[in-house]
Amino acid sequence: MSYLKSKYEGEVVPQLMETFQYRNPMQVPRIEKVVLNMGLGEAIHNSKILDAAADELGKIAGQKPVITRAKKSIAAFKLREGMPIGCTVTLRQQRMYDFLTRLLNAALPRVRDFKGVSGKAFDGNGNYTLGIREQIIFPEIDYDKIDKVKGLNVCIVTSAKTNAEAKELLRLMGMPFRN
Repeated sequence: MSYLKSKYEGEVVPQLMETFQYRNPMQVPRIEKVVLNMGLGEAIHNSKILDAAADELGKIAGQKPVITRAKKSIAAFKLREGMPIGCTVTLRQQRMYDFLTRLLNAALPRVRDFKGVSGKAFDGNGNYTLGIREQIIFPEIDYDKIDKVKGLNVCIVTSAKTNAEAKELLRLMGMPFRN
């Protein structure tokens, strides 16, 4: 069992039950999945960027990413329907907890001038989205082998009904909110 899962079951569930007055432990919100997404507009002109990004995202997630394709054609961007423009990976269960442990304990502290993540990036349904500007903050990425610094989005999907419940869940799990 991973550290984060045992912390959730041992510390977070009792605290959330007390804070939000849940009567049943099954009412307590939990993290359902983590979705990592890399959108690469430059992939229209250079397909090797997409291959490198998929390889790096696979190293970060520990799971092979899926190549995403354009749903609509946009003439201004020279984009046609069906062209590959990004990659995504969905993590659940053990891999999700392993990734969150690495994100909270290894990657986020390596961000330059890090003061915490925004506490306002919730969507109204208890899901949190975090944008990472550089993929090189993850220890799995070899700094010498990257050709271009790319960013990625991390979307943490919870079963919480409100933003307050989700924020308290993530705060107790160790997410360093600044506000």
